[in-house]
Amino acid sequence: MSAITRGTIQAAMEVLAGIRPVHQLARRLDPRCLANLQHRAALIRREFVRTGNPALARLHRNSTVRSVRVCEVADGIFEASAVVVDDVRARAVAVRLERAKQVWRVTELVIG
Repeated sequence: MSAITRGTIQAAMEVLAGIRPVHQLARRLDPRCLANLQHRAALIRREFVRTGNPALARLHRNSTVRSVRVCEVADGIFEASAVVVDDVRARAVAVRLERAKQVWRVTELVIG
């Protein structure tokens, strides 16, 4: 479960950095999480274009998932937290994974 969480978070950070298309996470994230991630990435891009702030260009760049902690809260439901470090700062990420039809899907994704 830790590997799934780590890979999903890494991919989400790459979406926010603008180096991975969001549709690559469509099978891993539920539709609401996918839409929220897409919206956040669009806001970052739009703000960078509007202001040209170089700090926004570095935001989420070179993200590395440093640690992952996973806890089973019920049958087929896991919650995880992770620490992600990028060029600008360290941040916390929280994830909830649920098993549906033999596939693990992220139903909650909160990136600090």
